[in-house]
Amino acid sequence: MTAFTGLLRCPRCGWTTEPRGAFAGCRACAQDGVPVNVHPEYDPSGDRSADDEAPGLFRHRRLLPLPEDAVPVSLDEGNTPLLQMRRLGAAMGHERLYLKDETRNPTWSYKDRLAAVAVTRAVSDGADTIVVGTTGNHGAAAAAYAAAAGLRCVALTLTSVPLTMKVLMQVLGAHVVAVGEPQERWAIMRRAVIERGWVPLSGFSDPPVGSNPFGIEGYKSIAYELVEELGAAPDVVVVPVAYGDGLIGIHRGFGDLLAWGVIAASPRLVAAEPLGPYTASLAAGGEVPAVVDANPSVAFSIASRVATSQGIRALRESGGTAVVVSDDVELLEAQQRIAATEGCYLEASAAICLPAVERLKAGGWIKAHESVVMIGTSSGLKDVDATAGRLSEVPVIEPSLEALDVSLAAAP
Repeated sequence: MTAFTGLLRCPRCGWTTEPRGAFAGCRACAQDGVPVNVHPEYDPSGDRSADDEAPGLFRHRRLLPLPEDAVPVSLDEGNTPLLQMRRLGAAMGHERLYLKDETRNPTWSYKDRLAAVAVTRAVSDGADTIVVGTTGNHGAAAAAYAAAAGLRCVALTLTSVPLTMKVLMQVLGAHVVAVGEPQERWAIMRRAVIERGWVPLSGFSDPPVGSNPFGIEGYKSIAYELVEELGAAPDVVVVPVAYGDGLIGIHRGFGDLLAWGVIAASPRLVAAEPLGPYTASLAAGGEVPAVVDANPSVAFSIASRVATSQGIRALRESGGTAVVVSDDVELLEAQQRIAATEGCYLEASAAICLPAVERLKAGGWIKAHESVVMIGTSSGLKDVDATAGRLSEVPVIEPSLEALDVSLAAAP
């Protein structure tokens, strides 16, 4: 039996709603001028045992907001490897440095965890169309799971996103259209959700409250897996953050484990960000998310101007912090170091974790003995052109070993 009670609750004021009223966030807090998402509520005495015969992350289906008879829409997502970054860790004097390699998911990003749960819920609720506002990763995941479920997927993206992202969404069956500004996507989505009953997989409110609250629960499985893989909770988890859906889901997963007595303490969470709304929000000390200036970034997947209330709450409750890494050169250099040193090719938006860890360690916030997990959210294959700009042109040589020696000698 599922532990889901059938209700969703606001973490700020306690307002509750049934599933059909959940997508726009808490109405009571909106009247106070504080945008807050709602979270599924579970019976603490409910069955939380794993179903090892279920596919992908649905082995945790009793802790997901799904009806008892829901048929999982799975592409065998989740259960991604936890890799010890031995060479990078040794270089910074940190032995217990790990990467949770989410590029191993079906569409090469951790968004598949959200899409699997959200699409399963949409099918169970009788939907025929899902809609997503996306810079690529979210849209690719939505398209793939919609295809597997036989649903129509409409993806509203931006003219500025790389061609690879658009191609990936299209080939997976989404109807993709582009607009110039993020807010323009949300206006279209809002009407589609209200007037046509389409199910949103991403947020559509302005200011944002976050994504589909059912789908966010899929990220809880990252916390469950980390404790299984390490045998205990890590001390620090570093998450690339835009609106904070992954951060929040991971925090909720560790909260479950803490409540059940599986772990003694939750890890400190770190929001790694290129523009700095979480850093500004924590510094301001209030509960209304800060808004920062928009700037272009190679980490476009997480280049958000505004934080979310529940993301800020997750950082504060965990004793965590936020780190800004805004320089494109530094981000691409981190991407190349991770790839050439550890064999993992991450999107720049995921590689942001490494300089964030280095800054926190240099400042003493991370101690040398602590276990640190970086969430490698997406593959560098999503934006190869950005990487190529840092690499030298491939030389063409004569077909001889001597010519190869000349080329090797000239290499940096």
